[in-house]
Amino acid sequence: MMTSGIKASSTSQHLIAAARELSAQVSRLKFKPPVTHVYNPLDYAWSAHEEYLRRFGKERKHAIFLGMNPGPFGMSQTGVPFGEIAAVRDWMEIRATVGKPSSEHPKRLVQGFDCPRSEVSGRRLWGLFAERFGTAEDFFEKHFVANYCPLAFLSASGSNLTPDKLSATERERLFAICDAHLRRTLEILEPEWLIGVGDFTTKRGRMVVGQMKIKVGQILHPSPASPAANRGWAETVARQLQEFGIPL
Repeated sequence: MMTSGIKASSTSQHLIAAARELSAQVSRLKFKPPVTHVYNPLDYAWSAHEEYLRRFGKERKHAIFLGMNPGPFGMSQTGVPFGEIAAVRDWMEIRATVGKPSSEHPKRLVQGFDCPRSEVSGRRLWGLFAERFGTAEDFFEKHFVANYCPLAFLSASGSNLTPDKLSATERERLFAICDAHLRRTLEILEPEWLIGVGDFTTKRGRMVVGQMKIKVGQILHPSPASPAANRGWAETVARQLQEFGIPL
């Protein structure tokens, strides 16, 4: 593990400060079509995100699970990575007021904890952790979940656009900020493992880790768009993590 000199009692404070800086930096970026709307839940859902960091980022971690960016019915609604509403509200017991993005797409309304839709990826991910660990406190004692990019991108039709689909210039500016924030998160939490949830975040994670003494692994993304994820995702991921020596 790395030695950053940050005491465990202050880790959440450092995470909160880093997240505030990240939000300010990405808010200054501009994006061209096909992107028509950009949601920054670190802004309008800050209260929930801050509570997530304050409660569950209090100590060094054994493994950090890294997602790509907010989903329309997950973090875009709750401010928590993979933020399936039931998991955030009932399992993590986070209940906070969620505002609105500066420009809201009529087909992708932000309803906060009143959103009736379910984030399948989040339901699968947090459902697995809840099943294996029982309480959120037991999971977060040694583990953490973060997103590489804090922004959600929508097209004119309301469809979700992932960061890798942005133009080269937009990606370069955004990824430089996100890389720096991920590096800072790793310095604060000092994990032994960084686990990419899917191929994109694994590649970005390896680039950021560089010469840090952190091992990088990859698990199957829980998205229902993946045929493999629809065939025993939880069992596959449990087996993958077991191979890394990260038993659930």
